[in-house]
Amino acid sequence: MKRSEVNTIMNEADQFIRQSGFYLPPFAYWTPADWRTKGEEVREIVENELGWDITDFGLGRYKADGLFLFTVRNGSQADMKAKRGRLYCEKLMVVGVDQITPMHCHWHKYEDIINRGGGKLLIQVYNATDADGLADTPVNVQMDGIKRQFKPGEIVSLAPGESITFPPRLYHKFWGAEARVLVGEVSLVNDDQNDNCFHEPVGRFPSIEEDVEPLHLLTSDYKKYWRSN
Repeated sequence: MKRSEVNTIMNEADQFIRQSGFYLPPFAYWTPADWRTKGEEVREIVENELGWDITDFGLGRYKADGLFLFTVRNGSQADMKAKRGRLYCEKLMVVGVDQITPMHCHWHKYEDIINRGGGKLLIQVYNATDADGLADTPVNVQMDGIKRQFKPGEIVSLAPGESITFPPRLYHKFWGAEARVLVGEVSLVNDDQNDNCFHEPVGRFPSIEEDVEPLHLLTSDYKKYWRSN
């Protein structure tokens, strides 16, 4: 992806988030120059990968296959091992109409996916086989505290205010319908480096062509701009 495209996506997503009545934390708006002045006090932001995360899954067609995310808070793997501390994560996502996030599951993470407003969020669901394939078995989930069962490959529709809980090893693929969707995620600690299982191989983080200066940093930019004391 070109940096200019990333900057545009950030601006458009920020406007949509604000229009939806949600506001990002102050560090979201730090510039690269701001980041160069930061020291040890921001280590948690860097190590827990809080902030802007934009991906085209390495496919080069963001509007068709892509996702905007902002990680608002996240614990650490050390917390998870100790079973104490911040054991949770919160994210915001912006999903466009017919913009696909590919079929994937997580080996360890439980997560709630919440339609916070806009259009409908459509989600195709499968159980995972022992070999990480798509199982031909009924899919059992909780939706806002209510037990539901779906056929393998069935598409679940979430209207604004509705949510679904995904346990580990439950495959899901999603996209927006009718209008752009603001999506919330509340989960166990997120580990994008080790806990994503995509049904078909894709890239989680895009390579960036630096055609302009960054507006704000992606989480994958931190190590380039931040130096701890």
